[in-house]
Amino acid sequence: MNAKVKGYILGSIAAASYGMNPLFALPLYKEGMDPDSVLFFRYLFAISILGIMLKARGRSFKLRKQDVLPLIALGCLVAVSSLTLFQSYNYMEAGIASTILFVYPILVAVIMAFVFKEKITLQTILCIFLALSGIALLYKGDDGTTLSLTGIALVVISSLSYAIYIVGVNRPRLKDVATLKITFYVLLFGLSLFLVRVDFGQTLYIVDKWYLWGNLFALAVFPTAISFLCTTQAIQYIGSTPTAILGALEPVTAVFFGVTIFGEQLTPRLCLGIVLIILAVTFIIAGSNINAYLIRFRKLFPRLPLKR
Repeated sequence: MNAKVKGYILGSIAAASYGMNPLFALPLYKEGMDPDSVLFFRYLFAISILGIMLKARGRSFKLRKQDVLPLIALGCLVAVSSLTLFQSYNYMEAGIASTILFVYPILVAVIMAFVFKEKITLQTILCIFLALSGIALLYKGDDGTTLSLTGIALVVISSLSYAIYIVGVNRPRLKDVATLKITFYVLLFGLSLFLVRVDFGQTLYIVDKWYLWGNLFALAVFPTAISFLCTTQAIQYIGSTPTAILGALEPVTAVFFGVTIFGEQLTPRLCLGIVLIILAVTFIIAGSNINAYLIRFRKLFPRLPLKR
């Protein structure tokens, strides 16, 4: 299996697992748990899992001095993205938040184009358009409902923070650091934000039902440890922009669990949205071949000379 195939598979797994956030977080909210406490336990458990994996593989926990500041910055970005997304669930439905969150592939493409001079290809534009169209169809809002400006602002901040993280983790400075170690320290430094926000444990909400601990553990495993490990590795294989576009699978995950677990209806509108997203993902995986086909198609319709 070549590196690109691995990258696409890992990117898809990362997106699907990150889409599980509402599945495990919303039951905790119903029990009265606040976002800071949820995220504190989510990061704490994920760090423990990754630490055990590092130890089991015989990897060193040591960091070079030049790697510390970049990892602190990435940890802060991830923590801010998680915090603002989870806070937005208090102002709007999780499905709407996931829909708005998906502006991050556009932000990644813009950052890569304007900051790092990466060329935005016709293929990238087509994939983003198809993915956004599909995401728009996945959201079915109530008539006359006005979205909370606070909720929108929180999700936009979350999206921007995540986009900067995706770009930042692909910088050459961290190329020599193992993916597992990067993820461990990103989450470790991110945990410090939630440690401060729960007043070093003074305002920490501790659940009293065993199955809720299962939710917290699942949050640590799927949308945290697995998602960030796969995201970091995928970025190293295929780059920031393709990995971000593969994130279109996140809302598809939400629809899947909504239909299978919460009994939501699978409408033609949802089916069309899923098809558009799958097309976007297929095109980005197809790579440069799509560009070649588009150029050939364009040549079928040559411009006629202007009459004088």
